Amino acid sequence: MLKECMKKLALIFTMDVSLKTWYGKGMISREVKLYNSLSKHFDKIYFFTYGYRDDLEYSSFLEHKIDIIPMPLFFSIRKLRKIMVIIYSFLLPLLHIKKLKDIEFIKTNQMKGAWAALFAKKIFKCKFILRTGYTWSKFYENESKNYLKVKLIKLIESICYKNADEVIVSSNFDRDYIKTNYKINCEINVIPNYVDVERFRKLKVQKIKNSIIFIGRLENQKNLFNLLKAIVGLNYKLTIIGEGSLLKALMEYATTYSINVKFIQRVPNEELPVLLNKHEIFILPSLYEGTPKVLLEAMACGMSVIGTNVVGINEIIIDKFNGLLCETDPVSIHNTIINLVKNGDLKKKLGNNARDTIIQNFTFESYLGEELELYKN
Repeated sequence: MLKECMKKLALIFTMDVSLKTWYGKGMISREVKLYNSLSKHFDKIYFFTYGYRDDLEYSSFLEHKIDIIPMPLFFSIRKLRKIMVIIYSFLLPLLHIKKLKDIEFIKTNQMKGAWAALFAKKIFKCKFILRTGYTWSKFYENESKNYLKVKLIKLIESICYKNADEVIVSSNFDRDYIKTNYKINCEINVIPNYVDVERFRKLKVQKIKNSIIFIGRLENQKNLFNLLKAIVGLNYKLTIIGEGSLLKALMEYATTYSINVKFIQRVPNEELPVLLNKHEIFILPSLYEGTPKVLLEAMACGMSVIGTNVVGINEIIIDKFNGLLCETDPVSIHNTIINLVKNGDLKKKLGNNARDTIIQNFTFESYLGEELELYKN
């Protein structure tokens, strides 16, 4: 058992992400839940973050056996943050020799910055657990036309995958993509993202009639302009929760076309269950996804959900069983919303099946058990 061996685990945060980032996005309680539970099985867990000393202020969210290791003071030149973060990602293992020299496991949350964990494996001979929530190169291909950067990212992925002792991905698509594109020797473990089903559940709150809710980043990936186009002229109430570069443009579009939409920029994860339960439908109209946690959380609340028929969503939603799939264009989104709003029996069926899907496949306890088994083996 790990507890008897008193082993140590280091988590390398995704490059440029800190505890302050998690807190600012309202997701810190969700993200630290896993490591608070894992700390019962380890002597020590280290969080190597890309925050400054103010990351230490969030220690109250963590169990006592988790230590926060922020970037050293030298790298806190805020005007040069982007450059400092990159430099630090390469120097991290050397700057923290005392902490890392007796580490048994070193783990990543995403591929971006995973080279720090790879260097630590080579220097300190620890086990490298490469966990990714989405395939970085595929996402970047969708977001950018920079061919050279895509090639560089694929090279990084190839090197890291080939040197990892274990790989954890959140979807079958990512597993198959890695197997097809990279020759790796280690096991690829599919462990889907988890939901706290005690927090995210059906609540006895008054539903807002004809209401729809979206939660996520306000970026092109989420296809929000097509969502707004889809409800122009409909007497539906839309709530959009999230932050991003498109906020102002989306607000202007909603005003121009008299769309009944409320924008909320940040809601802590622990407050989302009430907001979700107040709405009749959750929608995720993305152009592409990883394994979206917010979709799982909406389904855990027994909501009727609509998602686009794209990778990352269509592995979770079984059309007409636990949700509805539509295409990414506004006409398809429009028709799917209308059909669901008008069909009370379908909404009830989809909501019940959605909750059952989460209970059977996406619980926190299941995720924790699978990750612990991986360490033990």
